[in-house]
Amino acid sequence: MTQHADVVVVGGGQAGLAAGYYLRRAGIDFTILDAQATPGGAWQHAWDSLHLFSPAAYSSLPGRLMPQQEGKPFPDVAHVLEYLADYEKRYELPIQRGVRVTGVHDASPLLRIETDTGAWTARAVISATGNWWRPFLPAVPGRSDFQGRQHHTVEYRSPWDYAGQRVIVVGGGNSGAQIAADLAAHATVRWVTQRPARYLPDEIDGRALFELASQRVQSGGPRISDLGDIVAVPPVRAARDAGLIPDHRMFDGLTADGARWADGSTRPCDAIIWCTGFRPALSHLTPLGLRTEGGRIPTEGTRAVADPRIHLLGYGDWTGPASATLIGVGRTAREAARGIAELLNA
Repeated sequence: MTQHADVVVVGGGQAGLAAGYYLRRAGIDFTILDAQATPGGAWQHAWDSLHLFSPAAYSSLPGRLMPQQEGKPFPDVAHVLEYLADYEKRYELPIQRGVRVTGVHDASPLLRIETDTGAWTARAVISATGNWWRPFLPAVPGRSDFQGRQHHTVEYRSPWDYAGQRVIVVGGGNSGAQIAADLAAHATVRWVTQRPARYLPDEIDGRALFELASQRVQSGGPRISDLGDIVAVPPVRAARDAGLIPDHRMFDGLTADGARWADGSTRPCDAIIWCTGFRPALSHLTPLGLRTEGGRIPTEGTRAVADPRIHLLGYGDWTGPASATLIGVGRTAREAARGIAELLNA
């Protein structure tokens, strides 16, 4: 039997929860469909030592401050998961778990949402599936020839999985720096990046990054990427200052037992961890044909230009400044809920 809600939110992570908060405040009939069996979205799949970039008070979803974690100025993953589970209970958000959305189709004037447990219809859809579920691996020569282990950020859990091994960590962003620092005391690590590692000033954390993003929206100013790529959270700063994670330039290709560089040098390794980012997980929207030739869905704010019934939330700055962060997603979730309310009342 097909079920109906005025709005279906696809994804029950931080963006889906923020959307639910504002939809409930607006008195809109909605449901959240989440493929995960338990609360927390992508956070429940992060590596064990991951900490937030910001203090708890600056890592909060709308309406509910994240409590401080005793003894930890930057909360860990377990604390974030506890907060997210409490958040959805506190606001009694209607989340259906273990429901994977396979496609959103035009059934004008409604949208038809196909899932692996049945179908829904809705007047509007908020897509809040994030990026974690679509890891990106670069096309490096010889990647298929390498005989060791290859993992992406999404598969990394603990340095003990690589204890005593020779590991190359690829990627000059926060994940690359944090995982290289996490491994440094347990494995022989070489951290490789396309260009020299660019650390933000040590006093900058996620709170400052959010403020910078907000200032840029309001009055222009420098982009965060102009200032640096890596937040020097305490473990990264300690490893960097101890000289444990010098960065090296990217290799040209892989061999059966390691990597090779343009100058002919080689380095054997047992494992490669690709901290090479993600792409938006938007395959469920493919039936609507919203992508342009460049692969991006054009948006005005969070609204898809080609179909005002579709809003995209939490995928990065193109769906709202800092919208892929806990503190940043609230503002764009509010805008999405307001836009949907106008659509439903038209």
